[in-house]
Amino acid sequence: GGKDVLPEVIATRKRMRELSEAIRSGNWRGSGGAPINAVVNLGIGGSDLGPQMVVGALSGFIAPHLDVHFVSNVDSHHLEWTLRGLKPAETLFVIASKTFTTQETMSNAQLARSWFLSNGGIDTRKHFVACTTNVAAASGFGIDTTFGFRDWVGGRYSLWSSVSLACVVALQ
Repeated sequence: GGKDVLPEVIATRKRMRELSEAIRSGNWRGSGGAPINAVVNLGIGGSDLGPQMVVGALSGFIAPHLDVHFVSNVDSHHLEWTLRGLKPAETLFVIASKTFTTQETMSNAQLARSWFLSNGGIDTRKHFVACTTNVAAASGFGIDTTFGFRDWVGGRYSLWSSVSLACVVALQ
């Protein structure tokens, strides 16, 4: 549309780097003061497959104290199985959804939030972040930290947008 989006992309990448460095260094603390030790990416299609492939392929470079998980199945058993052994106070959920309305992702996000709150989680703001074009919907869900991208980014190319946040957090 004739608009230079490069400054916006650079600013988003900078914020992603700042968050990931804060998490890996232990400076980003959960609501109870504990560092983040687990990252759970909730997405489907391009918001799951690309980041999951990168983290799997580069698993030898994952920060040693981080467990990284990917959940895309709308069957709640996948998320429940993933959450076994995780501590809400030490878990960060990355909700990767272009529209923030994708049924599978939002169902898992609701379940994750319920798990977090019913297991001693205090304040979701340090435990839930979003990669989305729909910042208003993420805010309505209770998420303050969002990483946007343009709505013309197609699903199969999502990896090259903020959807790669789980990769950036995981890889040192």
